[in-house]
Amino acid sequence: MNPGTTGTGTGAIAIGPGPGATTPGRFTSGVGRPGGGPATWPDRFAAGDPTGAPIGIPAGSGTGPGVSPVGWSGQGVVPHPADPSTLLAHGIGSQHDLPISPFYAFAGAFTALFVSFLALGLLWSVSRFRGDRSGLAVPAGLQRVADAPATRLALRGLGLAAALAVLLHLLLGPDDPARNPAPGAVYVLFWVGLVPASLLLGPVWRLLNPLRTLHLLLARLRARLRGRPPGPGRPLPARLGQWPAAAGLFGFTWLELVAPDPASTTTLLVALTGYATVHLLFAARHGERWFTDADAFEAYSGLLARLAVLGRRGDGRLVLRNPFHGLDATPERPGLVATVCVLLGSTAYDGYSDNPSWINAVQTSPLGRTATATLGLLASVALVATLYCLCAAVTRLVAGPHPGPLTAFAHSLVPIALGYLIAHYFSLLVTEGPRTVSIAFGTDNGSDPSPPLDPGGLAALQVIAVITGHVLGVIAAHDRSVRLFPPAKAVAGQLPLLALMIAYTVGGLALLLN
Repeated sequence: MNPGTTGTGTGAIAIGPGPGATTPGRFTSGVGRPGGGPATWPDRFAAGDPTGAPIGIPAGSGTGPGVSPVGWSGQGVVPHPADPSTLLAHGIGSQHDLPISPFYAFAGAFTALFVSFLALGLLWSVSRFRGDRSGLAVPAGLQRVADAPATRLALRGLGLAAALAVLLHLLLGPDDPARNPAPGAVYVLFWVGLVPASLLLGPVWRLLNPLRTLHLLLARLRARLRGRPPGPGRPLPARLGQWPAAAGLFGFTWLELVAPDPASTTTLLVALTGYATVHLLFAARHGERWFTDADAFEAYSGLLARLAVLGRRGDGRLVLRNPFHGLDATPERPGLVATVCVLLGSTAYDGYSDNPSWINAVQTSPLGRTATATLGLLASVALVATLYCLCAAVTRLVAGPHPGPLTAFAHSLVPIALGYLIAHYFSLLVTEGPRTVSIAFGTDNGSDPSPPLDPGGLAALQVIAVITGHVLGVIAAHDRSVRLFPPAKAVAGQLPLLALMIAYTVGGLALLLN
C-alpha cells in the first residue's frame, strides 16, 4: 500500500473522516503536504459512476493536464464524496510531496550499492552463511514452553477465534468500514501486521492459521466416523512447489488493489469463503502439508521469517541467529521466484497506481477500470519476474552453468521485498491498526490518529528501508555467488545481480519520490 494513494480508483477502503479531509477517509495526516498540513485524498470514485471520473471532476477530464488532483495542489476539492464502503485508502499522506531530494536519494542508493559491492568483492572471498546449521540455542525451558502442546493449542485457538470474530463482523456488521472492523482487520492487522509479527516471532501464521485448525478438526471427525485414524494424505508433486502460494498471493493483492469494492462485506465474505473452501478440499486430499506448500499467507509469513533473529536450526532447536543465516536457509523450490516477484510486483503496482497518467488511463480505457487495472498488476509482476530471469540467464553465461540459476539467488530478493513493504505499509499499520482495534471494541470516539513521524522522518524511513533492503540483497547474493562459482568468476557472476539491484532500486525510489 503506497503512502498517499487510493490506487487506481477501482476500489478503496476509507474509514471515517480525517481532519481537513474533503473526502471520507481516516487515512489523512500532516504527512505528505507542504508545511505539514492535512492531506486530502484524490481519485475517489462513486459506486456505479459509468464514466469512472473522480467525484467533483467532470466526466472525461480525468486527472491529466489542467486538472489538479486533490492532495497535490490543494485544488480540485471533491464536494460529493463517495460511499466509504467503496473506497480503499492505502496509507498516510502523499509521496509526491515528501520533503526529500530525489538527487540525494538516488545518489545515496547508488553509493551504498557500489560501496557494498566493492567491499564485498575485496573482503568477502568465502561463504560465511551456514543456513539452518547456525544459531545460539535458547534456554531449554523456553523451548519447552514454546513447543508445549498447550502453547500450540492456545495459538490455534487464538487464530480460530480471531477468524470467527472477523466472520461474525462480516455477516452481522454494517457494510461500512467506518463502523465495521472486518476490512481493517483483513487489510491492516492481518496483511500488514504479519510483517512485524514474522520478523519478531518467525513463521507465526503457521501456528495461528485457522484453516489448519479446521482441517485438523474435520480430519478427526472424519476419522471417528470411519473408525480409523486419518492418513498422511497423498504426496504433492515436487514440481508444484510454492506455485499455489504465488497464485494465492496474486489473488489477494488483486482483491486489495484492483477489485471494484474490496471493503464490501459481501466481497470479503465471498473471497475468504472461497479461499478457505479450496484449501480445505485440497488439504483433505493431501494432508496438513498442503498448507505448508500452498497457503499464500504461510508462504508470505515464512519468507519474511527468514530474516527473523529467532529461528530454528535443522535439528529443531530454537535459536537466536544472524538473520542472514536464516535467509541463506530459504529452500530453493519451484514457485519461490514467482512468490517473491508477486510481492515485489504488486507493491510496485501499488506505488504506480496513483500516478495521474495511470489514473487517467484507467478511467478512459475501453476495457473498463477493473480489466485495465488487472492488466497493469499483471504487467508489473511480469516486469519484475522478467528482469530477474534475464539476470539469472546472464549470470549463467558469465559465471558458468548452474543447475538452478533461477532459484539459487531468489532468496536475495526477500530483503528487497521487505524494504518495500516497510516503506509502503509503516504509516498504515501504526495509525490505522489501533483505529481498527478501537472500532472492534466500540471505543472509536477519540481524536483522529496522528502521524507517527513528521514528513521528513517518514521520507527518510521510506528511502532508508528501500536502500537497506537492496544492500542486504547484495550481501546475500554475494555470499551465495562465492559459494557456487570459482573464485575467478564469483565477482563477475554477481555483476548481473548488481545491475538488477540497481534497476529495482531506481524503480522503487522513482515510485516513492515521483
